[in-house]
Amino acid sequence: MDVFATALTSPERLWSATEVIVRPSPVPAGPGVYGWHFRTAPFAGLSSSRLLYVGIAPRRMATRTSTQNLRKRVRYHFRGNAAGSTLRLTLGCLLGLELRRVGSGQRMTFGKAGEATLTAWIAENA
Repeated sequence: MDVFATALTSPERLWSATEVIVRPSPVPAGPGVYGWHFRTAPFAGLSSSRLLYVGIAPRRMATRTSTQNLRKRVRYHFRGNAAGSTLRLTLGCLLGLELRRVGSGQRMTFGKAGEATLTAWIAENA
């Protein structure tokens, strides 16, 4: 296994929600790859303490420079909503939260209560 895969699957240190959202944050404000490990699996049949999600904060996208960085992406996964986070969308669905359309557009979230429940679950288990 190469050094990058090992850093994702067996990191030297894992950071909790409270450690990541404080200022100053240990997460760099630059491009990179990040992984999410969970103490408890979001569904039965999966052992805990697993790498369940890998994301990227690219320097450049196909046609423009990205406005995102590692710190923004990780914080959004903790405090954002399902419309802007594939991690939140997937976890919420696996946890059985009700996904609903917001406003008159196509955005889907778990609503205020569902997103709060999901945020608490992530803070407890990620």
